[in-house]
Amino acid sequence: MIITRRAFTTMLSLTGLAAFTGLSPLRLISEAMIPEAMAQSAADVAKPVSLPDMALGPNDAAVTITEYASLTCPHCAAFNEQVFPKIKKEYIDTGKVRYIFREFPLDIKAAAGSMLSRCIANGDAPKYFAVTDMLFRQQNDWVLKNTTETLTRIGKQAGLTQQQVEACLKDQALLDKIAADQKYASDVLKVDSTPTFFINGERIKGEASFEEFAKKINPLLKS
Repeated sequence: MIITRRAFTTMLSLTGLAAFTGLSPLRLISEAMIPEAMAQSAADVAKPVSLPDMALGPNDAAVTITEYASLTCPHCAAFNEQVFPKIKKEYIDTGKVRYIFREFPLDIKAAAGSMLSRCIANGDAPKYFAVTDMLFRQQNDWVLKNTTETLTRIGKQAGLTQQQVEACLKDQALLDKIAADQKYASDVLKVDSTPTFFINGERIKGEASFEEFAKKINPLLKS
């Protein structure tokens, strides 16, 4: 679905994100829009996007996992809490896997959270993952309650001033880049739901278990 500027502004007022008024609308994706399809190739997934990738693990790892997630997605939050720590311990920290996290916001609150993560991290990938983890773990607080106030509090806890948080949430260029990357994921990689993962280009949709990941990863490490 394409949100019109009027609908976008109305949504902001309803969610308390008045700071976003005037920004370009995100292209939000509904599952019915896009047919089931595999990514064209691992190269399509690896292609540079508008924003620099936030990644953990060595560049030359045998396996690359790319996750597309929305910070307001409960399945993404559950994966972050229950499965990702196991993948990190077993594969990322041991240098076997490079793990890339890419934003695919399904609503304006998710977009705000992604913008805040980017601003706090300022290009520091470990810090970005730490902030993203915090947002997932506090998802009920900032999604269901006053979003602006809660995100501002999180930003201040991470060292930003009130003015820096406000400037971040009004950053049109940053929002445009998130929207452009989401459009590429939708149009080229056929991402239509979150979480979606690519393991060396092979797509896995939905909240998979650690065992399911291991079955995909281990043979690639041996080949």
